[in-house]
Amino acid sequence: MLTNLKETVTLHNGVKMPRLGLGVFKVSEGEEVVESVKAAIRNGYISIDTAAIYKNEEGVGQAIKESGIAREELFVTSKVWNSDQGYETTLQAFETSLNLLGLDYLDLYLIHWPGVDKYKDTWKALEKLYKDGRVRAIGVSNFQIHHLQDLMSDCEIKPMVNQVEFHPHLTQKELLAFCKNEGIQMEAWSPLKQGQLLEEPVLTKIAQKYNKSVAQVILRWDLQHDVVTIPKSIKEHRIVENANIFDFELTQEDMENIDSLNQDSRAGSHPDTMRVGF
Repeated sequence: MLTNLKETVTLHNGVKMPRLGLGVFKVSEGEEVVESVKAAIRNGYISIDTAAIYKNEEGVGQAIKESGIAREELFVTSKVWNSDQGYETTLQAFETSLNLLGLDYLDLYLIHWPGVDKYKDTWKALEKLYKDGRVRAIGVSNFQIHHLQDLMSDCEIKPMVNQVEFHPHLTQKELLAFCKNEGIQMEAWSPLKQGQLLEEPVLTKIAQKYNKSVAQVILRWDLQHDVVTIPKSIKEHRIVENANIFDFELTQEDMENIDSLNQDSRAGSHPDTMRVGF
């Protein structure tokens, strides 16, 4: 059992969030997602990140049920999709997600993308869900600094988490500094840039030095930047390998060398131009 997977960060409302979890983006509903989530839980993972648009919440819920682990030991995240943004529609979307997952509450609920004009109404719905005790923490995903500033200018509860694309080709230094300053926990989706970084020579060299894989080096880099990370895999040996990052530490020089790989290059959409589903 990989007990270090219990390591947490404390969100600004006191809730403890695991520093490493399993992401299930592009993991197919049915056996594929059920087996990958069960493999993760079997190997000590306690954090699972899904979203309405992934269309696999039901499978995640089935895996949680079949794993036999107590609900309160897990940290489950889902997200409201763009087409459901708005106050009433977000409340309905939350109920749908909860029913599919077969859970009584979520640990974290996020606005998936900012869009243009509805995220403040959506946020009011998240604040209500939080105050009603339906979710232990609320946050956003893919928000830039200007989105966060706009949201915080008149929100009642500050976001606890901002989940963004973050990897050595997209280091988001200004955003990370802003979130740290505001007490918003940053979380990395696509930490391996969907596999595009695994042949990067600088990373390969550092990995050889520590007798680790490139993926392990990147995930360790996340942790040392105080960024929560949720690598996706459907292979059990890879799920185990991704978690084996607590027994080494990158030097300051390694960290700087990895930081220098930044290209402001994305695998996904840019938050300012993402309009799908709105």
